[in-house]
Amino acid sequence: MSDITIYHNPACGTSRNVLAMIRNSGEEPEVIEYLKTPPDRPTLERLIGAMGITPRALLRQKGTPYDALGLASTTWTDAQLIDFMLQEPILINRPIVVTPLGTGLCRPSEAVLDLLPRPQQGAFTKEDGEAVIDEKGARIAKP
Repeated sequence: MSDITIYHNPACGTSRNVLAMIRNSGEEPEVIEYLKTPPDRPTLERLIGAMGITPRALLRQKGTPYDALGLASTTWTDAQLIDFMLQEPILINRPIVVTPLGTGLCRPSEAVLDLLPRPQQGAFTKEDGEAVIDEKGARIAKP
């Protein structure tokens, strides 16, 4: 069993890049396709707490029923927002990565690098062609 878990959506480029960076570190994570296997309430609450964010900060707007449900309204409680995410898992932003170093919403995808216990094993370029890691496994500084 892996020490790393990714709550993953294979249709999401950011999520695919994060999964690839985890694998580039030599780790094979537990991959949970959260749209097929959504977290239960205790798991979702634990993830939110471990990330140190509010349920609202985990809500995804793009490509979701966020607007149709009126979720921009500040009248919704944290518990109600979690209810919406449990009913409509697409509302959960992704990817969420859990490692021995912490839990994080890895947006942008490079955020995963701070959570990985092992360094990158070589060069890494994101799907869009942006180089992130050089051939020595070091992070490439953004201009």
